[in-house]
Amino acid sequence: MSETETETAPQQPTPELRALDRLTGNWKVTGGAEGTVRYEWMAGGFFLLQHVDLVQFGRPVTGMEIIGNLRPFGEPTGPDVASRYYDSQGNTFDYVYELDGDTLTIWAGAKGSPAYFRGTFTPDGTVMTGDWVYPGGGGYSSTMTRV
Repeated sequence: MSETETETAPQQPTPELRALDRLTGNWKVTGGAEGTVRYEWMAGGFFLLQHVDLVQFGRPVTGMEIIGNLRPFGEPTGPDVASRYYDSQGNTFDYVYELDGDTLTIWAGAKGSPAYFRGTFTPDGTVMTGDWVYPGGGGYSSTMTRV
């Protein structure tokens, strides 16, 4: 394939991103944060959108997260499933998603960060239970139940 054909060949979402399809839909969140989240694919299937409506530490938080592989202009698709989260308090957080079997790890910042969420899906995929872990202690348990 010539360089020109490579540049114009249709791109496909990565298998690592497509594996997050099991998140699509509406979820009730309980634990250290309470409320609902909704995941949906953006047209084209290259980005998974999360809509957040929670109460965390007694404060309402709404937000949106865009999840997908990075592909800056003129560069190849990055290997990690990365995201950026924007919330109603003005925060922007970056994450890396990694799904291994039924275990989802969401690294805060770069993969391998000491701050992360790790949760496990039930065999039927209707519940995910896990914990947010923060460096130096802290964090909280969280359960998402499909509604």
